[in-house]
Amino acid sequence: MNIEKQIEFDKIKEMWMERAVTEWAKEQIKEMSFCLSERELRKQLRDTTDSRRLMEKLGTPPLQNVDEIRGILMAARKGDCLTPYQLERVEKALASVRRLKDYLGRGKLYENPLAYYEEDLQELGELREEIGRQIRGGAVDDRASKELMQIREQMVRCGEQMKQKAEQVMRGNKECMADHYCTFRNGRVCVPVKKEYKFRIPGSVIDKSATGNTLFLEPAGVAKYYEELQMLQIREENEVYRILYTLTALVGDVAEQMNENITRMERLDFVLSKGKLSMDMGGVEPSVNTEGRIVLWDARHPLMEPGIHVPLQFAVGEDVRGIVITGPNTGGKTVAIKTVMLNCMMAQCGLHVTCREAEICMSNFYLCDIGDGQDIGENLSTFSAHIKNVLEMLREVNRDSLVIMDELGSGTDPGEGMGIAVAILEELRKSGAIFLVTTHYPEVKEYAARTPGIMNARMTFDRETLQPTYQMVIGEAGESCAFYIADRLGMPNEMLRVAIRAAYGEGAEKTYGFQKGEGGIERKRVPGIARMGKAKTDYRLEQKFRRGDSVMVCPDKKIGIVCEPANEKGVLRVQLPGRKIWINHKRVKLHVAADELYPKDYDFSIIFDTVENRKLRHDMERKYTEGVVTEE
Repeated sequence: MNIEKQIEFDKIKEMWMERAVTEWAKEQIKEMSFCLSERELRKQLRDTTDSRRLMEKLGTPPLQNVDEIRGILMAARKGDCLTPYQLERVEKALASVRRLKDYLGRGKLYENPLAYYEEDLQELGELREEIGRQIRGGAVDDRASKELMQIREQMVRCGEQMKQKAEQVMRGNKECMADHYCTFRNGRVCVPVKKEYKFRIPGSVIDKSATGNTLFLEPAGVAKYYEELQMLQIREENEVYRILYTLTALVGDVAEQMNENITRMERLDFVLSKGKLSMDMGGVEPSVNTEGRIVLWDARHPLMEPGIHVPLQFAVGEDVRGIVITGPNTGGKTVAIKTVMLNCMMAQCGLHVTCREAEICMSNFYLCDIGDGQDIGENLSTFSAHIKNVLEMLREVNRDSLVIMDELGSGTDPGEGMGIAVAILEELRKSGAIFLVTTHYPEVKEYAARTPGIMNARMTFDRETLQPTYQMVIGEAGESCAFYIADRLGMPNEMLRVAIRAAYGEGAEKTYGFQKGEGGIERKRVPGIARMGKAKTDYRLEQKFRRGDSVMVCPDKKIGIVCEPANEKGVLRVQLPGRKIWINHKRVKLHVAADELYPKDYDFSIIFDTVENRKLRHDMERKYTEGVVTEE
């Protein structure tokens, strides 16, 4: 089963991923699992503490997502020409490295170990300045080289000369012009000439208007400047490519150093994201042991708002390896066991825990059985799913495991469920694992009270508000308070008496202090069901058409004879030449009544039945005829 989802560690991971910047760090968080090396775990917890202290002193670190830079560096090393956009990405990544170095450099003042990552980052300031000087606004800047600046200045002058020449032509031939302005068509400067003056202006027709009355003509004097501009554009393109290839080569030369920078930034992002999560959740660094001790003071569920509920006090280990938690359904038993396992798993993933103080034991397995586990696809009931999951857990559990189980032995007959619960607890006790289970069975409480290594605990709740306080009292067995809760929620006294007698025998209800006066359940008015009445036969239809009536079938106006009168749906059967049909009475009109066509006792089978059927029926009336079935 998905343990992370059952105890809601997947939601903790989502919160953790939101605080990471780089894609690599987010992927590491997504795949993160609890650490099994004590040395590595202690280092991870120190890193989390150091990252939080660093950010408390210096604020949020200047990190950015540099995932795309790896692809750009690979292209540069292969010799591809980087685009101005790609070079700008490189420049921004280098600027991020410089800002991060400054940030970590200030962290050295506080002697924070993480600040010394600064020494591994290479600023590469010359390359950053060179790209920043030559690439601006997603293009090669005019001042990237002296040659490029001269070429672009000549292109501007050439464009102005083209425009001046075109305006000169227009001033000298005003009567030929369709407009007062020159225009650009297909990159050429053109004058709008009326169609009838086409041959008055020497030049080339470049385009024409939609109506065809205006021709856009490039004057002959402008053409030579256009050719010069084309040559300048070729020179500009060559110079731009020269600059881009030069910068690409510079990037390729330092690609290895930049990849190392990116790797360190990603690792720093992963570590710093743990510190951000600790700050946001108000976590503390737990101490770690491998002796099976778990101590949580003022613990709370990480997904719950702090300060709302009474903090959880919990301790287990040494002589006590198992806790059996009882108490009312609204008492927070499930939240309590989730809080313990969730804090333990967070600590073993190198995260801080949401406690005032904590000591966590390392576990090799986190085993959990929470929820009904029904599986329609596998045809598993609640109880079957529980047992299947429990048996799988018992195959893996050992002394270094942490197990939580909710509503132990539920989902079946109470007597048998109690017995199974005790058997499971006994098996867990033999394994030596640390386990927390919740139950309502009084026999399980008694088992825990008399068994070494197992202790009862109860969850308290506010009887006035019926709200859980999430406070655990270890060493005392709890009560379900079901009658009290049902009474407070409005169950009538008469129903409570029946329930108390069923649970504790006759006369037990006399000792119960009811909290309200007598009265039953007030029934609410609810909508009724509109039922259909039984279908009634319309006798008028039976009388309208009788067997033997000659009728006309509309709209074909064919004449037929009624075989069967109309039923309750108004449908009758009519014999037409060669066939019988069912038809609605509204499409039939009486032609000649049967009384006028046939004698009173006329045998209609002569008309409606075949000769073979009539002969067989006659034989069947006289004698036994084996294997014969007549069909109308």
